[in-house]
Amino acid sequence: MQIAIVLYQGMTALDAIGPYEVFRSMPDAEIRFVSHQPQPITTDSGVLVLGATHSYDETPQPDIVLVPGSSADTTTAMADKQLTTWLKKVHHTTQLTLSVCSGALVLAAAGILDGHPATTHWLAQSALKAFGSESRKHERIVKSGKIVTAAGVSAGIDLALQIVKDLHGQERAEISQLLIEYDPIPPVNSGHPSKASKTVYKKAKAEALRDAKNPRNAISIPQILWRAAIQKARKKFAA
Repeated sequence: MQIAIVLYQGMTALDAIGPYEVFRSMPDAEIRFVSHQPQPITTDSGVLVLGATHSYDETPQPDIVLVPGSSADTTTAMADKQLTTWLKKVHHTTQLTLSVCSGALVLAAAGILDGHPATTHWLAQSALKAFGSESRKHERIVKSGKIVTAAGVSAGIDLALQIVKDLHGQERAEISQLLIEYDPIPPVNSGHPSKASKTVYKKAKAEALRDAKNPRNAISIPQILWRAAIQKARKKFAA
């Protein structure tokens, strides 16, 4: 089973690496990290560098595709025509199409989430509606047909375990969980807005918005909105 994990400049490392650590113990899994071309990918920390092993052209029919999110470069990925065109094409033949965190918005920009419920990072939930998706902000994992979306960052591990369970059963998922010793007992309990204090929520939101500032948004956002408007008009005429 070929699993393609998308990498793009500025993506969040754990969104991809968390699921990777689960998937790599799955029987017969062939994992490849895909991008425009094999190349180094600098994550949103600006420090950690990952490697894309294959290009989109070299990966025309993955069984599973997973799109990670980003703290600052989601809109750049959403406006990346080569990426969204590839996603739209491979989605027709995938067994599963997955996203973690704001990777859901990249799927949405490719037209994949139209009419589907989905989740994403708590800060980005409202953006789903603009692409015809129903936000499920209180759910960590949302399934809609072969599309499965996960909430922010760490939820990618839960997503991957759910996929292993669905494909290979409870025991295999438990083995995968044990291999990575995923047994979270966090010393704090503010992992979702519903659990965080007002002070923590306010400070976390301000920090996230600060980190999300990106000069490329001035180009990317108009491109995304323009494409969405054209797509809506095309659907109207088609009806």
